[in-house]
Amino acid sequence: MGWQEHIWADPAVLAGKPVVRGTRLSVQFLLELLAEGMTESQLLENYPQLSSESLRAVFGFAAVSIGKVAV
Repeated sequence: MGWQEHIWADPAVLAGKPVVRGTRLSVQFLLELLAEGMTESQLLENYPQLSSESLRAVFGFAAVSIGKVAV
């Protein structure tokens, strides 16, 4: 299963930001928490609607998105 199964965007949810499917947790928000030092275990404990697979999908989506940006 690829990141596409876990990440989606809908203009009616968080102004169209990519979110983990079935939540209002944006990819950006989750990456910011990880950058601040939160661990995968802490994220899964604090946000039980997440799974390890959905967190890997966040990274997959981010990698593809960064690859599309021209520097």
